[in-house]
Parts: sequence; structure tokens; C-alpha cells
Amino acid sequence: MARSNSPVAFLLLALVAVAALAPAFVAPPARGTSAPDAVELRFSAAAAAGLAPLALEQPASAYDSVVAMLQSWLVGGTVLTVIFAAAIIAAAANPLTKRRQEVQNMMK
Repeated sequence: MARSNSPVAFLLLALVAVAALAPAFVAPPARGTSAPDAVELRFSAAAAAGLAPLALEQPASAYDSVVAMLQSWLVGGTVLTVIFAAAIIAAAANPLTKRRQEVQNMMK
């Protein structure tokens, strides 16, 4: 692969480096200033209303997802084994191959 010596690549790399070193979070407000209580109350009410459906249903546990993954691997492995077994049987039962072997034995 050819190397590029253009300044565009260098500038792009510099921009990526600057973006990576930039702060990745917004700083909280200073301690002296506080938001009005009405805003906090509205936010709390909206958050509670948004999270209410999660309280009704239990989330899937890690055990269930691991078991499902293992089951899918077992099913996939079984299917692949059946496919390979069918291909091996088809190759062994190939009538053309059998005829070639028969003719080869007759020629000896």
C-alpha cells in the first residue's frame, strides 16, 4: 500500500488527536449556584414516569443470556455436524467414484 505524504493526512491526524484529548464530560455547576426546586421536581417526576415500566418487568439476568448463548452454539454445532456428515456420506456414496474405482480394479 502506498504511503501518503500529504499535509491533509497530517492535519486529519492532528484533529483526531485534539478531539481525543478534549474533555469528554460537562462539568457540574458551581456549588454556589443551585437550580430552582421546580426544575428538579419536574425532572424527578419525568424520570420516575420514564422508569416506571422497568419496575413492572424484571430485566433478563446474565444467567439467562449465557444459557441462551450456549444453547445457540449447541444447535449451530449440531446443524454443522449434520451438514458435514451428509457431505461425507454423499462423497462416499458417489456412484461415479465407485465406477471409477471398479474400472481401475478391472484394469489391473
